[in-house]
Amino acid sequence: MARLRRRNAPAGLSPVTDEMASVGDSASTPDREPFLDVLRGVAVLWMTAFHFAFDLSHFGFVHQDFYRDPVWTVQRTCILSVFLFCAGFGQAMAVQAGQTWSRFWRRWAQIAVCALAVSAGSALMFPNSWIYFGVLHGIALMLIVCRATAAWGSWLWLTGLCAVLVGGFAPELHAALHLPTAMDAKFLNWLGLISHKPVTEDYVPVLPWLGVVWWGMAGGQLALSRGWLEKLALKGSVAPAAQLAWVGRWSLSWYLLHQPLLIGLLTVANSLR
Repeated sequence: MARLRRRNAPAGLSPVTDEMASVGDSASTPDREPFLDVLRGVAVLWMTAFHFAFDLSHFGFVHQDFYRDPVWTVQRTCILSVFLFCAGFGQAMAVQAGQTWSRFWRRWAQIAVCALAVSAGSALMFPNSWIYFGVLHGIALMLIVCRATAAWGSWLWLTGLCAVLVGGFAPELHAALHLPTAMDAKFLNWLGLISHKPVTEDYVPVLPWLGVVWWGMAGGQLALSRGWLEKLALKGSVAPAAQLAWVGRWSLSWYLLHQPLLIGLLTVANSLR
């Protein structure tokens, strides 16, 4: 996290999702897909490296512009996209496996509670830029939408594209359509139809990011229908794939713990300089 009051601080950029082909952290969750766990594990390690660099800059060990330099802003977009794509993909697997809504809500509650904890913690640390709709908040809402629209099938590619375009060009649409200024207020800016990004430590609005989740759902449905997952199956005994898969299975816990640990270590290191 950072105390800099920028438009969209990357402090909490990465989602954590062990999404609902198992949202939970249980390594014993049945019917897991090793390929998806490996992909998520890669994103988790990339996120950790990104946050470590961000924290180094925050404490003054290095000097980087994480808010405007494409080296960092593009990385944030890529990491977040991988996580959200995995979230949608996981939903496709859950629906295919016949996951009930009751089980969905039990798994979903884990993310919702963690989102509230992130809001509470950020409010204590950064009262002027606390996280009211960050990555976990966005995931919690977008998973519901994704699950409810699973039957759209191949139309998810088009709806995903529309969501990405609308969210990506929100400031221009805001000006062209003369949308009310209320769209920039906290109680509505989570939709993403904003004229400018809000001051908050993490911001993952529905638009454009729901589009990436929809693409993940569409990609998962396509992969399942074509039998691609069997072709991509990775043997659990193969390293480092097995290690990456383990990290991916525990992504929620990793997400919640890695920043406090990194910040704590750098706080000690900074006091010793």
